[in-house]
Amino acid sequence: MATLAEVARQAGVSVATASRVLNGGNRVVRPQLRDKVLAAANELHYTPNAHAQALAGSRTASVGLVLHDVSDPYFAAIASGAMRRATEHDMLVMMSCTFRDPDRELAYVRMLHQQRAQAIILAGSGYHDRERSEKLRAALAAYSAGGGRVAVVSQHRFDVDTVLPDNQGGARALARALIDLGHREFALITGPEHLLTVRDRYLGFRHELGRAAAKLPNRRVADGGFTRDGGYAAVRKLHESGALREVSCVVALSDVMAIGALAALRDLGIRVPDDVSLAGFDDIPTVRDLTPPLSTVRLPLAEMGARALDLALAGRETPTPQVIRIDAEVVLRESTIALHRPAAPIPATRQVRDGAAALGPARGAASGREG
Repeated sequence: MATLAEVARQAGVSVATASRVLNGGNRVVRPQLRDKVLAAANELHYTPNAHAQALAGSRTASVGLVLHDVSDPYFAAIASGAMRRATEHDMLVMMSCTFRDPDRELAYVRMLHQQRAQAIILAGSGYHDRERSEKLRAALAAYSAGGGRVAVVSQHRFDVDTVLPDNQGGARALARALIDLGHREFALITGPEHLLTVRDRYLGFRHELGRAAAKLPNRRVADGGFTRDGGYAAVRKLHESGALREVSCVVALSDVMAIGALAALRDLGIRVPDDVSLAGFDDIPTVRDLTPPLSTVRLPLAEMGARALDLALAGRETPTPQVIRIDAEVVLRESTIALHRPAAPIPATRQVRDGAAALGPARGAASGREG
């Protein structure tokens, strides 16, 4: 493989001039010299060095995708959508996992800034931590000021383009659907309380239960850590405390936790849905293949990733960031059954969130059974 020095020698120019032509830079090279350098590079089959291009001041055709955990099917599906869209633009995707560590997330943003990536996508919940949020906000602002583009998924505290799933509305719709099946006594498996996604889903679910006078005392709420093993451990904890014997339905605020919960219930000899119903949230691809298939709240995860990349690559026409709101839809499958006692009627209300009018399917009725 030819070197830059060999190209410069072939063209009869300095290495600095050859670098400005091939790797980019701020100084203008005369057309005659540029033509000589390009001809020499073509003749010698020279391939520009991406790192040298970055140092020279041009942004690389790459996008940084920062996820919480790619082993989680939720984030894997988002990543798949973003990467497929990046392929259509012939872009390199640099993917990194924070494992829900906000300091690691901040470090990755700063590294991608140094690498002069063309765009950064943050996919995952924000944090209830003002100091860390301000540091991340400053890092994103510095990156954007230098010409970088930013989009986030499931975060609503930054002044950047955003893909925002209706987590709270979806949780309300799920609670409403389960109440309509006759359920009144619930146990809830949550995630870490400092995650905004957990907060939104928890508040939405509790709000709808409150409207129906359905019961969810604190002893029936267990943290599942947003992992399969966390969901498993949460069910064991609920069982050991006796709380599980009081409920007709267990709800996990993510499908991954619901999968662990299903395994734990099976190991305890508790039948789903004969003894207790079970529901999740997200509709990751595997849950329809479980036995029984899982009732859940569907989010178009791959589409969310693709639309985040579209936002990151598009030039903003106005100073106001664009927010794409994503509807959530309840899907009832065989893991939940109707009880014989009817649910008490609840007056319908029109919900408004963050100054925006209420959206479609997540605002009330379930979509019906799906096999």
